Amino acid sequence: MQNYVENSNKSINIINLVKFILASSVGGFMFLAPISYQGSISTPIGILIDFVKANLSAVLPYIVVLGLISSTVLSILEYTFKPKFITESKFMTKVFATTPLYIITKVIATIITAMVFFNVGPEAIISADTGGTMLSLGSTLVAIALSLSYILPLLTDCGIMEFLGVITKKIVRPLFKVPGRASVDLITSWFGASNAAVILSREQYLSGFYTARETGIIMTNFSIVSIPFCFMIAGMLGIESMFPAFYLAISMVTLILALVLPRIKPLKSLPDTYYNDNKKLLSEDVPEGKSMFNFALEQSCERAEKFNIKDVIKSGNEIVVGMVFNLIPIVIAWGTIALILVEFTPIFTWISYPMGALLDLFGVEAAFQVAPATLVGFADMFIPALLITGVESVKTKFIIGVLSLVQIIYMTEVGAIIIQSDVPMGFKDLLIIFLERTIIAIPIIVLIANIVF
Repeated sequence: MQNYVENSNKSINIINLVKFILASSVGGFMFLAPISYQGSISTPIGILIDFVKANLSAVLPYIVVLGLISSTVLSILEYTFKPKFITESKFMTKVFATTPLYIITKVIATIITAMVFFNVGPEAIISADTGGTMLSLGSTLVAIALSLSYILPLLTDCGIMEFLGVITKKIVRPLFKVPGRASVDLITSWFGASNAAVILSREQYLSGFYTARETGIIMTNFSIVSIPFCFMIAGMLGIESMFPAFYLAISMVTLILALVLPRIKPLKSLPDTYYNDNKKLLSEDVPEGKSMFNFALEQSCERAEKFNIKDVIKSGNEIVVGMVFNLIPIVIAWGTIALILVEFTPIFTWISYPMGALLDLFGVEAAFQVAPATLVGFADMFIPALLITGVESVKTKFIIGVLSLVQIIYMTEVGAIIIQSDVPMGFKDLLIIFLERTIIAIPIIVLIANIVF
């Protein structure tokens, strides 16, 4: 123990302290600082994403189209002919070597995108509510990748997660079954964009800081949509004047779900193991004879000592390339299919009857009319609000609006990123978690609505 303490103390010097404090402050500010922006509250990284989207709006669709074509062609080449320029490159192999299912997914995504881009094909595919929505989302994901990929390491690799990991372990671990260092991730997930939060969690898992179970818990319980989006949904439903109560309800229900779901299947059954056994040997247990603050500082400085710009650029490049060539095809292909089922078939009306009965049991007005909105959120977070804009009951709008924003597992965004990641959660797991969140949340939201109204 004495040798460990002596070795740890060597890392506490002026250079490492400056790296830790300065870089972590910039990273924390970018991802966590609440800033008033265009009449609502956002974060600097959210503002940067909006800035990139606005200024590159004419270019982003072309990046998506070219990325899809390149990814599809190179993946087919790798699978069929194994050319040396791919197989002899570790980076190219990681990006383009894939399975037949993913190659088919990329082909479907390329065809859909081309049809939307050139406005040719069936209305069900090129509609603004289906393929058009997904092409727009693909452009948004490119903007997110370009904005956060090279800033993310300031938050994850400079010591702040280690520092807060030691400080908050005794609170975060017993409540949510995750490491103390996840407190930064939880805050980022809560106040930032849900896509960015899931990507942050995935990178921590791949780096060996979270187990599969811990990553699954964070991804599916804390990656809620941003405050501006919540306000936009409230505005669509005509209840923006009630936004404080609306957002308070979202926060309360999300916290209750985060306490319950890690303790039941399927999250409880996820393997508590590290990616490729790549566990980072960073202890959050304070050694005997040390103060919590001093140990937290030692851990932070040790992490900051390893931080360098070369790794930032390498990590950023991998995130951008992974998003453009691997994530976006999945989002566009399966997201469009899901939206077609919602917009052009009665499937969700049929399968939502039990949810209508549940809402009716709790006295929700127009229960069967709004029942499909309780399930279509699995496809996309925007659709439930669109389905109930014609409902007259303000209380019902409040209930469904809150429910749509605490369900979290939106396949066009969060769900697609999780499935594409190496976290061992498949479509079935995400569907079960979505239904658990929905069924548990409904009575709680109705209770809150009865108090508010």
